[in-house]
Amino acid sequence: MTEIDPTARVEDGAVIGDGTTIGPYCVIGANAVIGEGCTLTAHVTVSGHTAIGAGCTISPFAALGGPPQDLSYKGEPTRLEIGNGCTIREGVTMNVGTVKGGGLTRVGDRGYFMNNSHVGHDCTVGNDVIFATSATLGGHCEIGDFVYIGGLSAVHQFTRIGPQVMVGGVCGVRGDVIPFGLANGQYAVLEGLNLVGMKRRKFTRQRLATVRGFYQKLFHGPGTFAERLAAVQPMAAEDPAIAEILGFIAGAKHRALCLPADGGSRQP
Repeated sequence: MTEIDPTARVEDGAVIGDGTTIGPYCVIGANAVIGEGCTLTAHVTVSGHTAIGAGCTISPFAALGGPPQDLSYKGEPTRLEIGNGCTIREGVTMNVGTVKGGGLTRVGDRGYFMNNSHVGHDCTVGNDVIFATSATLGGHCEIGDFVYIGGLSAVHQFTRIGPQVMVGGVCGVRGDVIPFGLANGQYAVLEGLNLVGMKRRKFTRQRLATVRGFYQKLFHGPGTFAERLAAVQPMAAEDPAIAEILGFIAGAKHRALCLPADGGSRQP
């Protein structure tokens, strides 16, 4: 059965899935859709045109579906969509999109968002991510699957972070981070590959060696970055991870790549 605490306010029009618990002092807006089997423990606000998938657990003072922090927003019915099985801890904020950004902020399945983390407007966040305490996304960011963002780290607007990336704590990420990358530092630089994450995803020793060899040639070989990038293109056939990294680089939109500390000056 669905349980709604008598102190909660659920506006007419809201859709609450079977088996969901709405705890004390929650406020659910008229355009909210909350899936089956969710738990909103207490003092949760779900506003705007927000859809939350099944099996999510949301802790006190999370605010989901609030207006984007963008001066161009004029109250348009833009959306926030959150996938299944997410854990959203205390004080997390996720905003709806903007018209100019496509109108949708999307969060995937099974994400774990620690206290006070933030997903800005028009972001796309993949599955199985972990955002540590106060990890923050500016607007329009693209975050791949299995990404970990460390505590107090901030990702600049329009930045892309590829799948299976690890971002250290207290980082300012201002450039696109390649899939499988390890980014760290006050202003994040690429420190190598996320080998721990790759092993967890069942990369064999041979695959690790192949991808590491590619990484060394691309980021630490002779010549300019453009020359090295051209030289490693045939390696895309050697491993799907290499093809994914090269495809990510080719799909650059707004930001330069996050590069190793000794390689930044050589990117055109």
